[in-house]
Amino acid sequence: MPRPDKHVFVCTQNRPEGHPRGSCAASGCAEVMNEFMNEIQSRNLFEKIALTNTGCMGPCMMGPSVLVYPEGIMYGKVSKADVKTIIEQHLLGGSPVEALKVPAEVW
Repeated sequence: MPRPDKHVFVCTQNRPEGHPRGSCAASGCAEVMNEFMNEIQSRNLFEKIALTNTGCMGPCMMGPSVLVYPEGIMYGKVSKADVKTIIEQHLLGGSPVEALKVPAEVW
C-alpha cells in the first residue's frame, strides 16, 4: 500500500458520564468517524487518506476533535456535516477549514 497523502485522526475517547473533562464520545465522535469512513469508501480514497481512531488528544472541551497530518492541523467541535467540507476543502483541495480550526492556544 502506498503512503497516503493525508492521515486523519479522530478522537474516540470515552469517559464515564459526569467526568469533569467530558469526552469526544459524549460529543458525537462515532458519527464523525463513521462519516469519514463512509466518505473515504464512497470516493475510493483509501490510498490517499489514512483514517485512525485515537484516544484523547487533549482539548476535550473542543470535541469531537480531528487531527490532520502531515500539517498537524486540529479541528474542533466537528460534526458529521463537517466531514465532507474537511475532505473536499482540506484533504483534497489543500486549504484548511479555518472556521473549524481550534484556537492557537489550544493546539
